Amino acid sequence: MKVKRTAAAGILLALALLLAACGGSTSSNGKTANAEIKKGVAPVADPEVAVIHMENSAAYGDVTIELYSNIAPKMVERFKTLAKNGTYNGVSWHRINEHVIQSGDPLSKDNDPKNDGTGSSDLPNVPAEFSDLKYDTGIVGAARGQDNNSANSQFFITLKREPGFDNRYTIFGKVIKGMNSVMLISGVQPKDGERPIEPIRIKNIEIVPAAAAK
Repeated sequence: MKVKRTAAAGILLALALLLAACGGSTSSNGKTANAEIKKGVAPVADPEVAVIHMENSAAYGDVTIELYSNIAPKMVERFKTLAKNGTYNGVSWHRINEHVIQSGDPLSKDNDPKNDGTGSSDLPNVPAEFSDLKYDTGIVGAARGQDNNSANSQFFITLKREPGFDNRYTIFGKVIKGMNSVMLISGVQPKDGERPIEPIRIKNIEIVPAAAAK
């Protein structure tokens, strides 16, 4: 996702780099074609939502995400677990480009920017939970490596419709409040490639009843 060419080439490059974020290197692999895809199931909002609080709350407001446990129960459970145990406390948005903002790497907490995007939690990887939901603006997806079943802790939020992501990455939620904050983060400068020079960090992710977040 570093080079803007034609629209089609940009999507393919975006896919390749999302894969590379978790150790993969290409966007076309046989496993993707053979992955089971849940079809015709409408997303149902989980009773709990995730609220992302930023360290620099004056510059960036909260982002509220509804979670789709009926679509991706394993990834939703993982996301809640990591939020509650503090894994996401202090992680940065290490990948920002025209397609997504991406975070969730525990290695982005350290002082070595070169390893950002290569890490995961200490828990086992999460198997693919692909569905036919579309990657529209504000969709929350699970980043992974070349193996379909390599999602772990990293996640991304789409900035616009991304048809090239459909059926390739687990969708487990959607931004329902604070998309303006997402767009503010997406426009940060200066950057070293896709990584902001000055880290934009998540203070914590709070899991709360949906009614309490309204």
